[in-house]
Amino acid sequence: MLVLAIVAFVLFYEARSLDSQDVAWMFGDDTPGPGLQLKFSATAYCKGTTTASGARVRTGVAAADPALLPVGSVLSVATGDAKYNGVYTVLDTGPEVQGRELDLYIWSCNEALRFGRKPVQVTVLRLGWDPKASSPTLVSRLFKRREATKLAQASMPHKVAGQDPGTASGSSASASARSDDASGRTSNVAKAGF
Repeated sequence: MLVLAIVAFVLFYEARSLDSQDVAWMFGDDTPGPGLQLKFSATAYCKGTTTASGARVRTGVAAADPALLPVGSVLSVATGDAKYNGVYTVLDTGPEVQGRELDLYIWSCNEALRFGRKPVQVTVLRLGWDPKASSPTLVSRLFKRREATKLAQASMPHKVAGQDPGTASGSSASASARSDDASGRTSNVAKAGF
C-alpha cells in the first residue's frame, strides 16, 4: 500500500496543469520543446567564419529561425545519411532560415552543395541556453542523488579497528613532503603509496 501511495505521489508531483502551451499543441501548433521530435527541412552551408552567437563555425553548428529554435538550442538531427546524423548546436541564424528549416555547417562547399535540401527528423534536446529547458524530472534527480550518496560512501576510507586515526593505513597511505622546484620556491607535495 505504501508503494502505491509513493507512486501516486510521484505521478501527481510530475503532473502539469493545462496552460497556453498545451492548448496551442492541441490545436496543431507544435512549437519545439525538449524531447519533441519534429520534421524539418535541412540545407547545408560552408561560408563564413563567425556565427550569430560569436562562436567560430565548425562541424556540429546549425543555423535556425531564432523564433522557433533560439540560439543555444541543442538538437539531435537524423538526415538519412549517417555522415551527417548527430548532435548539432544552434549557434547561427540567417535571413533565409525561416520556420522549420535548418542550415547545417559543412566545411567543404562541394559537400554542402551535394547535401542539397532534404527532410530531416529533429529531436530537441535543449531549447536555448536555459538549463531548466532540459532539467531532469523528479525521479531522475532522486536516482542521481542516491547514486551520488553511494559513491561518496564508497570513496570514504574505512576505519581499521585498533589503528590510530592519525596514521596512514596500508595501500592508501599518504605522506606530506616538501619539494623545491626550479625557481627555488618550496611547496608541499602529497605522495600517495599504491
